[in-house]
This record gives sequence, C-alpha cells and structure tokens, in this order.
Amino acid sequence: MSTLKKNKRIKRAKKAAIYGDLKPVLGNSLTQRGKAKYLGGNGRKTTGIARRQFKQNLQEVRVVEDGKTVRRRVPVKMLRSGLIQKPVVREPFTIEEAK
Repeated sequence: MSTLKKNKRIKRAKKAAIYGDLKPVLGNSLTQRGKAKYLGGNGRKTTGIARRQFKQNLQEVRVVEDGKTVRRRVPVKMLRSGLIQKPVVREPFTIEEAK
C-alpha cells in the first residue's frame, strides 16, 4: 500500500474523530390520511411509505485545526455547542490603534 493512500486514510480518520460522520441517515417518510382519535377521528391510516435522507445542517466555516486555520463543512449543532474552535480575528472589546 502506498504511503499516499495511508496518509489520506489517516487524515480522513482524524477528521471523522473530530467532526463525526457527516453522511446523511436514511429513514422513512410516511403519507397519512384521516383524523387522529384524540381529536375525534377514526384514527390515522398510512397510505404510503417513501425512503428519504435526514441530512445534517452543514455550514462552511473557518476552523482552527492543529494551530492552522482551515475551511471545513461543519454541523451547526457542533458550532452551537462550542465543540468547534473558530479563529480569533480580533480580541473582543478592543480598539485597534492607528499607526
């Protein structure tokens, strides 16, 4: 096996360890008719089942990775939870001095 493939696999594994699996998850989409029993109906009846994909909400952002700033497609839930470190463009609450 060439080292190029090995290095690619190592990089991909490292990325997966940080960001998780970004692939869509498969599920079903139900088409139903009728009114629910608790609303006074006779019950919901399923008239069709179709396969669908549940895709993650990915956004392309600049991220600090190993001390370098890189662009990555990152799930928004990781951004909101603070698992992703974004680069500091300017320290907060400071005023840049004129030179």
